[in-house]
Amino acid sequence: MALIDRECVRKLLESPDPEATLVFVRGECVVLPDGEIDDAHRGLVIASRRELTRLLPGGDTLTEQQLDTLADRLDNVVRDLGA
Repeated sequence: MALIDRECVRKLLESPDPEATLVFVRGECVVLPDGEIDDAHRGLVIASRRELTRLLPGGDTLTEQQLDTLADRLDNVVRDLGA
């Protein structure tokens, strides 16, 4: 079972905040502004919107397959953090 799915990725990429960050908190992915992440949750950061956009191919529209691929990568990050 995936911990991060395409909807988590979509929420991060569609966030109006350019400093949005995906954090894994209590078994769920949450998108927060970077400034709202306290020291206790800093170690639970999966990726920032800025980091994720660097992995994207050119163009504004992502396919469901591309979202799934990104979700798989981020799911591996979460598992590496020990979730």
